[in-house]
Amino acid sequence: MILLTDELKSDLQKVALAAADAARDVTLSYFRSPTLEAENKDADGFDPVTRADREAELAMRAVIQQARPDDGILGEELPTVTGRSGLIWVLDPIDGTRGFISGTPTWGTLISVATIGGPVFGIIDQPFIKERFIGGFGVAEVRGPHGTHPLRTRSSRALEAATLLSTFPEVGTKTEYRAFRALSERVRLTRYGMDCYGYALLAAGQVDLVVEAGLNAYDIQAPISVIQAAGGIVSNWQGGAAYSGGQVIAAANADVHAVALSILQDALHD
Repeated sequence: MILLTDELKSDLQKVALAAADAARDVTLSYFRSPTLEAENKDADGFDPVTRADREAELAMRAVIQQARPDDGILGEELPTVTGRSGLIWVLDPIDGTRGFISGTPTWGTLISVATIGGPVFGIIDQPFIKERFIGGFGVAEVRGPHGTHPLRTRSSRALEAATLLSTFPEVGTKTEYRAFRALSERVRLTRYGMDCYGYALLAAGQVDLVVEAGLNAYDIQAPISVIQAAGGIVSNWQGGAAYSGGQVIAAANADVHAVALSILQDALHD
């Protein structure tokens, strides 16, 4: 059991912010570059990775390993580092590489620090817009061009008035897609292509739901911290913990979470 003292929390926040700064410098140097090339990691589809992804993760790891050499690291692009402290950093240098190579500012850098029980602090950083969403250790705020402001998710409203976000119109398997469609048909508005920025918008009180499937731990751990700090709920489609990835539903409040979860479960078992 890790004792998260005030001193340790402060140190972890400082390291996380320094890692976000390091990644921001790298990603901005490549964003919208006409010479940036993408490799495909998926033989059966298109899962791009670029020099920016790898170099940004290297930059973050360098910061973390210098400041906290006993911590573990789980990242998307590089091998896992086994730590001794009981803390693990979970990194996605560019969440939304498809958006990154398309020039859209919906990608972001995800940084979280976790214990065996899940993430305890997280950052969603959008370098181009210069917005940084921070959650955990009593902090829930966004820092950006318009200053620093508290994060707070939306209050309860009818599902028929809700806005739902997801990254891909084709959500997961055929069964998962059918369940997602059952929910999408009940809300007022569904929008796609947001990548991690969708979770940031939920934490900022702009939307009500983000629903996805097929995620990895590094896709969701930082958003969990930020959304929970802002008053929202993140679970899997069965209502359990989502920090390992898979099927994820992020909701602005308990009411919309319960209704959406019920629709997903009913559709999955039809």
